[in-house]
Amino acid sequence: MTSDSKNTALNEEAMLLNQRAQTRKKMLNIGQYVLAILVTLVMFFPLYWMLITSVKSQQEVLRSLPTFWPREWHFENYANVFKRANFSKYYYNTTVMTVGILFSQVITGVLAGYGFSKGIFKGKNFLFVIVLGALMIPLQVTFIPLYIMFADWKLTDTFLGLILPLAVSPYYIFMMRQAFFSVDDSYVEAAKIDGMGRLGIITQVLVPMTKSTLITITLVTFTDGWNSYFWPKIIAKNEVRRVLTVGLVHLRNTFAGLDTMNNHEIMAGAVMAVLPVIILFFIFQKYMLTGYEKTAMK
Repeated sequence: MTSDSKNTALNEEAMLLNQRAQTRKKMLNIGQYVLAILVTLVMFFPLYWMLITSVKSQQEVLRSLPTFWPREWHFENYANVFKRANFSKYYYNTTVMTVGILFSQVITGVLAGYGFSKGIFKGKNFLFVIVLGALMIPLQVTFIPLYIMFADWKLTDTFLGLILPLAVSPYYIFMMRQAFFSVDDSYVEAAKIDGMGRLGIITQVLVPMTKSTLITITLVTFTDGWNSYFWPKIIAKNEVRRVLTVGLVHLRNTFAGLDTMNNHEIMAGAVMAVLPVIILFFIFQKYMLTGYEKTAMK
């Protein structure tokens, strides 16, 4: 066999291997797309089912064969929710509680994150271990002494009672510490040379450089505060400070003694409860994805 024929055979074999590799790559990409679509459908379907159920009639909801599209649209279900329960009051209470929790966690998380990342003081590592320990203790473990203490302070059925136990977040402190660690100390030293104080360094140097992480953690904090159920259920006994999550349970109880439970109206209340979180996610999803990516890289 001549050298030309050998080269031709090698080239043909290389082309064949390249075609096989490209085919495997295409099949892998197709498999990834199919898997992503299936996962998206599984995650999105409960939201879709909640939305379409909220505009169905109760008779259609109770059909033995479920319908995946309403035969008749009943938007009056949303108006009926406000007639059965004081949802406007629940919205107001939830907003005030969430904003209070968000504001306090941002302030304490950013300041403590700066102290644990750029600060120099004795016992820093030991105190941070305590913060990590608090991160592993759920509220359900400490709610009895907390409730007794807040009852003694006459803080039941108050906004302060709703906000204070969640005013400081170990998770927020930990994440901001990691984010500030990613900023080189030379920026902090340059700011000190320019005469900036600690607050100026935090607000004008560190926070802008970790904006995506800060927005991500803030949105997670907002979601946790908005969806909070356990502590508001315990500390707010009366309707005057009832929040949306507890109000949904109360909405279900308004159907007690009736022949059938009005599931369509309960779903309408659930849609109104989750709507602000969904809107915020779609607005800030770019920052959330970037923040999680940077946190994972660190």
